[in-house]
Amino acid sequence: MNHSVLPSWNDGEARSAILRFVEEVTSPGENFLPPEERVAVFDNDGTLWPEKPMPVQLHFLLLRWKEMATADASLAEREPYASAVTGDPRWVGSVVAAHYGGDDTRIPVLAQAVVAAQKGLSTGDMADRIRAFFRTEVHPGLRRPYTDCAYLPMAELLDLLREKEFTTVIASGGGRDFMRLISAPMYGVRPDQVIGSMADTVWSDSRRTVVYGEGAPYLDDGPAKPVRIWSRLGRRPVLACGNSNGDIEMLDYATSDRPGLGLLIRHDDYGRGDTAYTTGAERILAEAPQRSWLTVSVRDDWSRIFSDAEQSPRPDL
Repeated sequence: MNHSVLPSWNDGEARSAILRFVEEVTSPGENFLPPEERVAVFDNDGTLWPEKPMPVQLHFLLLRWKEMATADASLAEREPYASAVTGDPRWVGSVVAAHYGGDDTRIPVLAQAVVAAQKGLSTGDMADRIRAFFRTEVHPGLRRPYTDCAYLPMAELLDLLREKEFTTVIASGGGRDFMRLISAPMYGVRPDQVIGSMADTVWSDSRRTVVYGEGAPYLDDGPAKPVRIWSRLGRRPVLACGNSNGDIEMLDYATSDRPGLGLLIRHDDYGRGDTAYTTGAERILAEAPQRSWLTVSVRDDWSRIFSDAEQSPRPDL
């Protein structure tokens, strides 16, 4: 087996199926696709980098909400500001878990706080705050810069696909503008190839720039993912990769029309820095075999999870 390709993947069904699919759609034959039709979409949290013990953007928001509660003590009496003051992400985590279980009763409260965290800031102001976060904060479990937390096997897969003239796109429930700052240095995905949840933005005549407004944010999750992919790209993807119930429709979109590949990352490794969990992925794990989606086991299919090299300098974002 040629391990110069996907070197951090173990020999097995997952690696073989990926290489076979890439070969079929890039070689003359029944399943050949011209480069413009080779679109691959990837979720981010839990797919390209860890989402436990909390999503990276949640860490950023908790710091922002704590800052706001320090400036206005009345905020500290309600969620999610109360959790931010104590540094406890469990309340927000429970809202996200309930969402994936079909209960969105607390989502408006969380959405309102997300809007408040950026209201009135220009897109440039927010970008500066995000850059500062990535320059200073580290993953609380791995104790390494977030920019060193990309899953190495997934980075290799992205590189392989681009080598084979695929367009690689991030389609995530995470904030679009948050991911845009790190998508190129971490994954080689250009900012214009990032699809994510969006806050309302408006033009400011006085400041002559785009600023964040008061409107409810657009959540790029579940059925919204294929809608956003189509609206942004005008094409149906032929490969989709995710890890949670919110990715079901995206994988379905990539595999229901013509030969396509759906990949599901299963977090089942207990000893190499990743976190084993199935919460929020129960439905997709159950449906994957019925839909012929390929389940990728972190434990069994990845020989390495993160780079073993010395931590690289933080990229200039």
